[in-house]
Amino acid sequence: MNAVLYALVVLIFGTTWIAITLQSAEIAPVVAVFWRFFIAGALLMVALLISRRLTRLKLNDHLFCLLQGLCIFSLNFICFYIAVRYISSGLESVIFSMAVLFNTLNSYFFFRQPISAYFLPAFICGLLGMIALFWHDLATMQNDWQTVSAILLCVLGTYGFSLGNMISLRHQKQGCDVLTTNTYAMLYGAIVMAVIIALTGQSYLPESSVVGWSALMYLALIGSVLGFSIYFMLIRRIGAGPAAYSTLLFPLVALTISTFFEGYQWTWSAVFGVMLILLGNLILFIQPKGLPFIRSNQRA
Repeated sequence: MNAVLYALVVLIFGTTWIAITLQSAEIAPVVAVFWRFFIAGALLMVALLISRRLTRLKLNDHLFCLLQGLCIFSLNFICFYIAVRYISSGLESVIFSMAVLFNTLNSYFFFRQPISAYFLPAFICGLLGMIALFWHDLATMQNDWQTVSAILLCVLGTYGFSLGNMISLRHQKQGCDVLTTNTYAMLYGAIVMAVIIALTGQSYLPESSVVGWSALMYLALIGSVLGFSIYFMLIRRIGAGPAAYSTLLFPLVALTISTFFEGYQWTWSAVFGVMLILLGNLILFIQPKGLPFIRSNQRA
């Protein structure tokens, strides 16, 4: 059963990136993100109410849910939706896999969790991998900073996702239910997007083809509701660490799809870059016990 759940997580998260590409071509990023997380949050809210699993949160917890929604379920995805117009969805997924590096740093900064001595070689692999991955694009660029801007947007979106993970960790330390906080965070993120849509005069129901709306429903129902539900179920069954190995595999799925449907052209530097980035993530996951840590003088 665990193997089935694990495979589903990899396939679902690996295919959401191409859906973003299909959707972004027809629907404005703010509108697309609004509908994705409004639908997902509303369905989760109904499910929690019916199952009576929705728990009460303090006002302070709701404020953190709002901040979590900004980091994970709204502004960060705006970055990805804009960037996918200039780089392939597969490359976006590879950059996103570096969230594990940001999580390590942010866990230290916010919670004083020790940093393994393996972090430095993992970070170096990730940095060199990013350079190698986009080397061909950067080398052939002529006064066109769209690729650089797209890369920076993806990095910014990934860092925002990491900050949202820190807020989720804060929720757990406060004894808050994960599904409840995630549901509120999705809805708060959607509300923020709705306000931006109103302020900018955009249409809540833009004209789009069947492909565009199908991609949106896939992202909302399969990518958000089903994907996150299965992922949290997997965490309960095998633990957060083993479940996080999926971040090493879904970029490979996304890159494979990008190769066939977006015409992504592989170069030797790109292959080497992907291998370095995945190696950097793997180094953090397989670190042996007993290795020295960088610790803070302050208490957590």
